[in-house]
Amino acid sequence: MTFDHNQSAPEIKAGIPSGDAQDVYDAMMRTFEDFKSENDARLASIEKRSGDVLVEEKVARIDAALDAHQQRLDQLSLKGARPALAADSAARPQPSEHKSAFDAYIRNGESGALRAIEMKAMSVGSNADGGYLVPEETETEIGARLRDLSPMRSLSSSRSISGGIYRKPFITAGPATGWVGETAARSQTTSPVLDELAFPAMELYAMPAATTTLLEDSAVNIDEWLAGEVELVFAMQEGAAFVNGDGNNKPKGFLAYSTIANASWSWGNIGYVPSGAAGAFPSENPSDVLVDLIYALRSGYRQNATFVMNRKTQSSVRKFKDSTGVYLWQPPAVAGGKSSLIGFPLLEAEDMPDVAAGSPSIAFGDFRRGYLIVDRQGVRVLRDPYSAKPYVLFYTTKRVGGGVQDFDAIKLLKMAAS
Repeated sequence: MTFDHNQSAPEIKAGIPSGDAQDVYDAMMRTFEDFKSENDARLASIEKRSGDVLVEEKVARIDAALDAHQQRLDQLSLKGARPALAADSAARPQPSEHKSAFDAYIRNGESGALRAIEMKAMSVGSNADGGYLVPEETETEIGARLRDLSPMRSLSSSRSISGGIYRKPFITAGPATGWVGETAARSQTTSPVLDELAFPAMELYAMPAATTTLLEDSAVNIDEWLAGEVELVFAMQEGAAFVNGDGNNKPKGFLAYSTIANASWSWGNIGYVPSGAAGAFPSENPSDVLVDLIYALRSGYRQNATFVMNRKTQSSVRKFKDSTGVYLWQPPAVAGGKSSLIGFPLLEAEDMPDVAAGSPSIAFGDFRRGYLIVDRQGVRVLRDPYSAKPYVLFYTTKRVGGGVQDFDAIKLLKMAAS
């Protein structure tokens, strides 16, 4: 496949198949071959000091097409992995008592059955703002959809709690240990010194609206409608907070912690490797700083590590090659897989900062050990038919927290400030 100088970007994007994941994956692989060919031509023209503007434009267009293929592939993979809340009516199990009561509350505001259920459970159904807990199956489905949509949830560890805060102890100075002979005297060991990390769960809300016609339509699965309405809002807010959140009424993102040069790393800080160039990758051998970043991480963390960056940064590193001319960025090995960089998985998180002066644009680490997400059990819904007549609002809340739990498991590539 070749590209004419007059070919436009919309024509390239128009070629993205709308079929199954395998079709999109095959198209992405063909586009990557075109990208490598045109980028090689671009590099050759630069070496001759006769940079071809048209070649630069073609590389940029193909790079955009690669991003479009990847996004489409992710959408198809997500759609295929998402189970429906309601199966065919013949195969669907009978709804639980809680689910039937919740459905009646959502559709017409009847809350008596929900109050009775929560009184039998000896729990308080309404918090300060009011509302009722969604059925367990609906809460589980919302959580599953968030794991699919939120990049950081797919990487990090998570824990469910019933209280408002999760406290995790850790040892700052452990007991003395050592090797001794079978009959040699053992010296008394010192007591461990403990500290703790606290992860408070903050309230996250969404307020989808519905018409009375939709609510009265018995063919509409209310659980599925509610999960679909809140999933994207929750995922976007969570994703931003897990990366950049300041910890004030929201989770604390891993970029919000103090950073320090990795050579001087200490607990409580995130270590970084400098790029060596002001607001950019080095002009010569730019991939060397990525190798430095990889080996800034201890081997115990490195084997399960992942690169995290946004789409613009990924576009830059996609052009890097090793000494043998092999591209360091590689497309997914199979349809539904993830791209890789220098053999490590690459996760696209749009909340990561662009390449700029002083910016920590790339993260690398074992996020399952490094970052903890805390979910308080229970998603609540308050039905409001008054505030936006003729629409009915559903004030939906969940409580979530997050923060770094192992400061040695995440490293950053930080662009030089000047």
